[in-house]
Amino acid sequence: MNITKNYNQKELTLCIEGHIDTITSQELNNEINAELGNFDSLIIDFTDLEYISSAGLRVLIATQKKLKADVIPLVIKNVNDNVSEIFRMSGFDKILKIE
Repeated sequence: MNITKNYNQKELTLCIEGHIDTITSQELNNEINAELGNFDSLIIDFTDLEYISSAGLRVLIATQKKLKADVIPLVIKNVNDNVSEIFRMSGFDKILKIE
């Protein structure tokens, strides 16, 4: 997995490439936690994401809960068909804001 961070003023975009699985999900969680307090909105761009496991889904839900408490929006963008199917099967497409 590769993570690229881009700031547009107080909006942080994380571009994720590769796989988010049991091994890499902690890295994603650490990257997000390291930036908490530095942004007013978070976009996670999945253009180059090939796969997300349940461990990755847990990171997204935990992140959403943290941000919701501070009224900071989380948007997931550019989800391919494979990842979109995982979101649909898990019901996360109804929980997360996916564009």
